[in-house]
Amino acid sequence: MQKPALTLFLGLLGLSLAGCASFNTAKDIESSADTEQPQVEAPAPEPAKIEYADFEPEVLYLLLSGEIAAQRGRYDVTLVNYLKAAKQSRDVGVIQRSMRIAQSLNADNAQTQLANLWVEIEPDNLQAHRVLAIQAVKKNDLEGALGHMETIMDLGGDADFDSLAAMAGNLPAEQQQELLSLYRQLEQRHPNNPELQYSIALLLKATGQPEQGLAQLEPLLEENPNFQPALVLKGDLLYETGETRQALDHLLRNTRRFPENRQMGTLYGRMLIGEGELRSAQDEFKRLVNLFPDVPGLRLSHALVALENGETKLAEEELTRLIEQGHHSNEAHYYLGRIADQNNRPEQAIGFYQNVESGTYYFPALARASELKAEQGDLTGALADIQTLRESNPKQAENFWLLEVNLLSDQGSKQQTLESVNSALEAFPGNVQLRYARAMQLDSMGRYQDAEEDLRTILEAEPDNAVALNALGYILTTRTERYDEAQDLIERALELDPENPAILDSMGWVLFQKGKTEQALDYLTRAWEVFPDPEVAAHLGEVLWKTGDRTQARVIWDDGLEEDPDHPILNETIDRVTGEAAQ
Repeated sequence: MQKPALTLFLGLLGLSLAGCASFNTAKDIESSADTEQPQVEAPAPEPAKIEYADFEPEVLYLLLSGEIAAQRGRYDVTLVNYLKAAKQSRDVGVIQRSMRIAQSLNADNAQTQLANLWVEIEPDNLQAHRVLAIQAVKKNDLEGALGHMETIMDLGGDADFDSLAAMAGNLPAEQQQELLSLYRQLEQRHPNNPELQYSIALLLKATGQPEQGLAQLEPLLEENPNFQPALVLKGDLLYETGETRQALDHLLRNTRRFPENRQMGTLYGRMLIGEGELRSAQDEFKRLVNLFPDVPGLRLSHALVALENGETKLAEEELTRLIEQGHHSNEAHYYLGRIADQNNRPEQAIGFYQNVESGTYYFPALARASELKAEQGDLTGALADIQTLRESNPKQAENFWLLEVNLLSDQGSKQQTLESVNSALEAFPGNVQLRYARAMQLDSMGRYQDAEEDLRTILEAEPDNAVALNALGYILTTRTERYDEAQDLIERALELDPENPAILDSMGWVLFQKGKTEQALDYLTRAWEVFPDPEVAAHLGEVLWKTGDRTQARVIWDDGLEEDPDHPILNETIDRVTGEAAQ
């Protein structure tokens, strides 16, 4: 027998009120890789059964008409009628049911009205205060939110102070400080509350005060040495303050004390990755996968660390299992594609890449699949695929144009690349990446004046675009003798991005052209140390040669040739400089 529409509707709305209204505690906050793990809420008590005969005719009419509206899919009308019925009847059962409807529709104003009504009737109702706390947070009324949370605590409930503190990272700095001040005031009224002390440490982390956060945790952990959230936070804060070894030792010790604390183990594993201790990281994620086999984020981390450690077979097994289980399939297909790619299995790699359907890896996968097709002689097919996708996904058209332009550029088809980027700019004249791509293409074709025009167009829109400033400065250095103007542009770029090796290289090269050899050598050496690129090798080697250090110049050139034996600028430089010396 088919259920009546109202019964089905209310069944769908039958969410745990505590689950909907309460904050997720910071103790349970996991990394983004674990978000696919379902959260299990304890079922809330059934709301009081509504006896319709008990209501006044007007209230009864509102309830029945609300049910009829639900049958017709007009849930907004249902909510309005239930809200009116709740206010007129002041019946807790109607209020509870109305609240469920309001929450399912994300009707914040209705929730606030119902919760205020609820606390008028039942001042000590925890669920009503939770709803009011949430609604106050949404309205940036932090003091009001904490007032309701303090009431919950006084009534013996879990106030979730730590959850609000954990959310502080998304607040403006001024509100973060306001919240910290309010928590300090609460701590004075409740000096022995571990959750409040822990929450203040969380806030100190959010406001960029990790040392003070550590100081806040010390007395808390002395009194409560097994308070696991505080132990996790201490490891995080130690790492943030640069006490790397101490942080790792602390987490190693405590992950063994509390082996089933998933958050602690995940943090430890990621710190090990950050410090390059990949074998230990793999062991940690293996331990976690064994403990939590149904948490897909842990399996993905295990697979990727195994891949970094060269254990390709294990990585493939874990990634394949994720796909079979329907978790992280886009990431899994992408990395399986990379494995096949690196092992010279292009057809298999293309298949994996093409199974990436969305997310962060979608365009990198499509780009590499297109490159592989082109390398196998099917550039036309690769372009046709991109064009089809562009037509069927107009909102992403700019990205598909960039993909096409980059593919053609990589294949060395200069005229076809120029035609493609011209078409793209007709459709999207304000796209900076496309205009920059055209500038580079025009420069490579000897049309540096046109390239300069495009770069100046970019700089009119974005005067602080360091990439465009550097590119224009470098073009003026290599294509003209406007060295002073070039240096000014490169200096502006360097002020914006002082450690960028490409800009350091440009600065070194323009200084060399102006005869400032020693200064040039300093910039080029810094560029080479950060980014040993063949073009940097060409420049640094030439300057070294001119200063008489020909042995070191040849060492630099050889290193560059080892990276790319056919690099045109490097080979031209070596032939020209050594040829001049031989004459």
